[in-house]
Amino acid sequence: MKKSPLAILFLTVLLDLIGFGIVLPLLPTYAKDLGANPFMIGFIAAIYSGMQFLFSPVWGRLSDHIGRRPVMLSSILLASVSYLFFAQASTIPLLILARALSGIGSANIAAAQAYITDVTDSKSRSTAMGMLGAAFGIGFIVGPLIGGFLKTNFGIEMVGYVASGLIGIDFILAIFLLPESNKQAKKISHFIGGLMNRTGQPLLASVKEKSTVYFDGVVTAFSYRPIALLMSANFIFTFGIANMQIASILLWKEYFHTTDQQIGYLFAYVGFISVIVQGGMIGQLNKRFGEHKLFLWGHIITFAGVFFIPFIPSTTLFTLGLGILLFFAIGTSLVNPINISMISLYSYTQKQGQIMGYGQSINSLARILGPFSGSICYGLLPSMPFIFAGVLMLVGTMISLSLFKYEIAALDLQPESATDPQTAE
Repeated sequence: MKKSPLAILFLTVLLDLIGFGIVLPLLPTYAKDLGANPFMIGFIAAIYSGMQFLFSPVWGRLSDHIGRRPVMLSSILLASVSYLFFAQASTIPLLILARALSGIGSANIAAAQAYITDVTDSKSRSTAMGMLGAAFGIGFIVGPLIGGFLKTNFGIEMVGYVASGLIGIDFILAIFLLPESNKQAKKISHFIGGLMNRTGQPLLASVKEKSTVYFDGVVTAFSYRPIALLMSANFIFTFGIANMQIASILLWKEYFHTTDQQIGYLFAYVGFISVIVQGGMIGQLNKRFGEHKLFLWGHIITFAGVFFIPFIPSTTLFTLGLGILLFFAIGTSLVNPINISMISLYSYTQKQGQIMGYGQSINSLARILGPFSGSICYGLLPSMPFIFAGVLMLVGTMISLSLFKYEIAALDLQPESATDPQTAE
């Protein structure tokens, strides 16, 4: 394993997530200060995930053709520039532009994962991929702390400048330390020429053909009931969490009268617990209780961590509130990785990568729609996003219970079963 490129990749993802974590706790209240209504706050929060959803496959495909290095450098630079826009975003349109550019630049995770595949063997790959997971946890601990401190003491402009500077440092390091890993990469001119398929048909025809294959694959995956249930649970859970995340920031600010720095502490607290559970406990818990029980209890614990947030006294956020957030951190740390694991375990042996991709798409869609729902619900009644999220956790609990009757075992997908849903039961 080449350590230097992987270290730069880890730093790339880490600094990007720190930048995201710096801004996220401040975004809803800043948008509201600029005059955004509940729908617009939801849109501003969702535009980041929406751009990631659209551009992640674009960056990944480009990296296959023109190389990982130019894609990583371009996306890092764009992310850095996006935070300069954020620093000067004194109007809602500029704030939307800043978040859209940030989402496009931060959609390089597919290229980063492909880079890891290039420079690792099968034995070291899982460890390297784990580095990316660790970056997520660390980013959500460090980022909110920095963001809250900067906003409280220096203003929102400094938040953008520091985030841009951190990613700018990463860009400079990548120029000197990140070599090309894709030895099969073509020149850009060859890539443009390759937009015509082998038969000379236009790109649109190729896209239509690939779309048909994609939706046929979705039908095949969902024809097996455990996969359909897990995909549904994935969407419901992620939608519920995204639904209340933005609302929680507004609630803490307006009902509990927290400062931006205190909100950063709360995010860091949740991130710290998540790192402990996912990094050190979940493996042992899984061996002792199994996926089905952890998935069930994860939903129940998360219900306690979201439903009761708006009902605690306004003076108890950093006492009783921390106890409720402990449930939230533990529950979400159980459900997310167990859902991914169970989808993999139940998936058709020959289709695991494809089905995991569908799961990621569903997750991204939920993160796009959730902020809209949460912001609108909060505008109607501040407690509504949390009640709604709690109801969704109960629906997920019911799905978890229904999975107990299906023994965990991946299927071998026979040619005829691809078109016959009955054979997949």
